[in-house]
Amino acid sequence: MATKTAPWTTSRPTALIVLADGTVIEGKGMGAGGEAIGELCFNTALTGYQEVLTDPSYAGQIVTFTFPHIGNVGANDEDIEDLNPATRAGAVGAVLRADITNPSNYRSSGHLDAWLKRRGLVVISGVDTRALTALLREKGAANAVIAHNPDGTFDIEALRAKAREWSGLVGLDLAKEVTSGQSQGWTETPWVWDEGFGAQEAPTHHIVAVDYGAKRNILRLLAGLGAKVTVVPARTSAADILAMQPDGVFLSNGPGDPAATAEYAVPMIRELLETEIPVFGICLGHQMLALALGAKTVKMHQGHHGANHPVKDFTTGKVEIVSMNHGFAVDGDTLPEGVEETHVSLFDGSNCGLTIAGRPVFSVQHHPEASPGPQDSHYLFRRFANLIRERRGEPLSPNKQRAASGRPLHFLRLPASVRKRDAASRSARRSCRTLP
Repeated sequence: MATKTAPWTTSRPTALIVLADGTVIEGKGMGAGGEAIGELCFNTALTGYQEVLTDPSYAGQIVTFTFPHIGNVGANDEDIEDLNPATRAGAVGAVLRADITNPSNYRSSGHLDAWLKRRGLVVISGVDTRALTALLREKGAANAVIAHNPDGTFDIEALRAKAREWSGLVGLDLAKEVTSGQSQGWTETPWVWDEGFGAQEAPTHHIVAVDYGAKRNILRLLAGLGAKVTVVPARTSAADILAMQPDGVFLSNGPGDPAATAEYAVPMIRELLETEIPVFGICLGHQMLALALGAKTVKMHQGHHGANHPVKDFTTGKVEIVSMNHGFAVDGDTLPEGVEETHVSLFDGSNCGLTIAGRPVFSVQHHPEASPGPQDSHYLFRRFANLIRERRGEPLSPNKQRAASGRPLHFLRLPASVRKRDAASRSARRSCRTLP
């Protein structure tokens, strides 16, 4: 007796990405149901997907992971980077190549898909992320809607309209959406294998951290170097900060257009610069400092997102591999006299660091806290701590990194041979910029 052949079956897509240009990409829905709108970008990190998705600098963005296997190590409560997980400051969605598998890691406390649902993140899997990354490299970061509906029903024209009509990140002040609601102390120190996080119980100096979207591991590293850390909201005035009698002020990372956040951040920073208090900025904090000094910022074609970016530090002459996460950049050609370029991206020649000549003020575009990513740039936190100690007349902490001159890096004055290049040499250096 002949056996019957099972009928041909097809499965309907349960998730879509719809770009502003009308492109529709189908896949399998994971994480939370519903839809989210944001700027679609790609991240080249091989590890640290929880740190990436919870980084407040990703607010308003949908992250395409170029690494195909996301979720293999599960999820836990230690790798979250936003200060208040209840606010869910971070990426609004994610794009994956493969389905999330069961976790296989001793630190896992649950399945990534369950964690995504709790966090409200809309995710699509089964996407050719190599092709999507190539599209974003060619056309630039794109406005898009990501949607997940388990029954596979979508109003594609309505999603197209939403993607087209979204304003994009230019002009958006997202720091006000992710900043702390009130001042708070921070005592947690960096994670140690088999011990977890520690606590700073005997601080030697006081750092006020201005929260534009701060990451936990930045604050941990500051506390780990002996600081009492006070986190303050983005709109805190210079007078209120100075009333706290800080030994140093930190300007944090954060999302959105720096020119929009600058409306209230720049006046405060300029007042701080009238004092001799050491100042250190990262990412958006770097951009805020540059704007306060009179430089300009620009929207990048595709941005820098990953944990494998080479950056040259002119103060040491060394190349570091660093974490990056930014879609805007400081225009190095607009840095005024007296402001020196200390770091530059070896991918495209864009500015990645600055200092004020002879002043205890510096900043970097990349993320030296290394969550996720290599720890090549941890020395920058020691540099900041030593600037504070130097101002207080205290012994300096040993620093493994040394300047091109061979002297310890407790100072920031660049050796004459590597001081800020003139416009012609900067243009020549940037001629190595990769094509979009």
